[in-house]
Amino acid sequence: YDRADKVLEIDRHSIMAIAGVPATAWEMARVLEHSFQYFRRTQLQEMSVDGKVRALSKLLRDNLGFVLQGVGVVVPIFATYDSNSHPEARLYFYDAMGAQFEAADYAATGSGSPAGRGILYYENHWGIKSLKDLGEDEAVAVALRALDTAAESDTATGGVDRTGKIFPIIKTVSRDGITTLPEEKIAAVFKQAVA
Repeated sequence: YDRADKVLEIDRHSIMAIAGVPATAWEMARVLEHSFQYFRRTQLQEMSVDGKVRALSKLLRDNLGFVLQGVGVVVPIFATYDSNSHPEARLYFYDAMGAQFEAADYAATGSGSPAGRGILYYENHWGIKSLKDLGEDEAVAVALRALDTAAESDTATGGVDRTGKIFPIIKTVSRDGITTLPEEKIAAVFKQAVA
């Protein structure tokens, strides 16, 4: 296995991108997934986006003891599609103590986030289009540029392995659910717009 999946599917319309200790993050993702399923089955409806955001916040607060010991920090990004709101795409980032913040256009987390955030800021303000107006291929190109730049300045950030031709896992969330983009498509966009 050549890469770790750091974008975890929580339910049909929600994903959690992780930075920090993978084992703790994967356990949080499993707890969230079961909580959302339990709510849906007992209440016969989906949990609200606010409920989902708070559930992840509570898991992060409950993990604070491990964070203070230096053994379990997780700083996630939560993305979801909510057909009951405008805009439908909702993006949240957290701190290690569980405070959540809704992001308007983009979010980055982890040790490579300052470099990645710089690329996203630049593209959003001075690029040909703002990030929310990009098509899928254009958005993939910007994400690959941000990740590639972050990996250059941070050894803990996995970027594109050019020699091994290993590309990051990229997922999209839409009305139709979660789609994992094929590696061939990511490779083609990388070759055309980044490399």
